[in-house]
Amino acid sequence: MKTYSLIKLMTVLFFCCLLYSCSSSQKTEESPFNVIFDGESLNGWKGDTTYWRAENGVLIGEITPETLLKSNSFIIWEGGEPGDFEFKAEFNIAESGNSGVNYRSVMHEDIPFALRGYQADIDGNNKYTGQNYEERGRATLAYRGQITSINAQSGDFDLNAVRDKIKGNAWQDLEVTGSLGESDDLKTKIKKEDWNEIHLVVKGNRLQHYVNGILMSDVTDNDTVNGKSKGLLGMQVHVGPPMKVMYRNIRIKEL
Repeated sequence: MKTYSLIKLMTVLFFCCLLYSCSSSQKTEESPFNVIFDGESLNGWKGDTTYWRAENGVLIGEITPETLLKSNSFIIWEGGEPGDFEFKAEFNIAESGNSGVNYRSVMHEDIPFALRGYQADIDGNNKYTGQNYEERGRATLAYRGQITSINAQSGDFDLNAVRDKIKGNAWQDLEVTGSLGESDDLKTKIKKEDWNEIHLVVKGNRLQHYVNGILMSDVTDNDTVNGKSKGLLGMQVHVGPPMKVMYRNIRIKEL
């Protein structure tokens, strides 16, 4: 009788352990990234086709001498307004190029295909690549290598009030709370005129920009007046000389 009870107990314990193991496996399994660019067309995206096209698996933004811009232009994902998410893509930009990935952004009312919001900056000389820059807003929120905390603001959004707190193209009402390394040292991890990976981890008010697996900037935005908790996603071609930027393997995972 005792032997039977012991066997029964061991059997129950075995199945409990098995169920716990399966449950733990399901909890730790990562959900997959969703591909949001098919590599063949601009389906699911909207932008000025003077500057954007799909070719050989690559999303290309290009400015020629005949198509110089008067204002920055974006190609915008039509799949929603993600709030908490991870984003990954590979980019390759000409030395003269200036681009970036905008997120939690809004459309500009008066300029077609223009966005205002957070941007993971990308440029061909790698002066800015990896930093956090708010397009048409508070400007630089963290230079490459910085961990910053943006101070809370009161009242309603006021563009003039925002401009008053920008100096040298950077937001002044913040604290640098830590370092990820010297900007010039981090720059050596980014390949010029070659493929690199941009990886954004955006959760709550924390905004992290990785390039080639290395954290380049880390912002905690406590400013609920000017910051956004969700919004549009898009890629930029910037006012300036003729340039070309390419993106591929574009994918997102909402958290």
